[in-house]
Amino acid sequence: MVHLGGRDRAKLERVARLAGKAARIVVADITTRAGIAALARRTRAGLDILVHSAGLYRQESIEAINAKAWAELDAVNLHAPVILTMACLAQLRAVSGQVVFINSTAGLHAGPRTLAYAAGKHGLRAAADALRQQVSPDGIRVLSVFPGRTDTPMQRAILKAEKRTAPPGTLLRAEDIADMVLAALKAPRSSEVTEIVMRPSKPLPAGR
Repeated sequence: MVHLGGRDRAKLERVARLAGKAARIVVADITTRAGIAALARRTRAGLDILVHSAGLYRQESIEAINAKAWAELDAVNLHAPVILTMACLAQLRAVSGQVVFINSTAGLHAGPRTLAYAAGKHGLRAAADALRQQVSPDGIRVLSVFPGRTDTPMQRAILKAEKRTAPPGTLLRAEDIADMVLAALKAPRSSEVTEIVMRPSKPLPAGR
């Protein structure tokens, strides 16, 4: 059984149709206690793999970023995945489950105008590393994935704001990231893949 959690029912239903009859949707806002509780409650029957892929991006100068905007970024990019994982630890321990954090290359190297975003992604990497050390004795594996620019609606909005175009090969495909994650999850239990870094095969042209 696959549980798909998010705020947008229409998007969840589209993904559920692709996943087939084994998919169930949970409309929930993971930045709220109620949303996290709803997701954790729906997975109590058995949770083998928990994948965090929600993300919020904001690109602003140091002078422009404010406390409210920073808090909104951290609520999605840092706090929600950590708190949801904590809420699901009992289920994961029961089956020696796995946790996947879809991070960003911004979690490895900060760029200009990404102060708040990159700080949160760096924090998520640290949280995943600390979690791994704590739950590894319980048989839980923790994977951090650091993709570069990926062909998603969010990335297309970023490119538009930057007045840039993305020729073929300059953006990752979500399907390729999924394939790498699946390969890591299927690795023998005698090993653990802790981090995956992926970049597009070609550089993105400079902005115009």
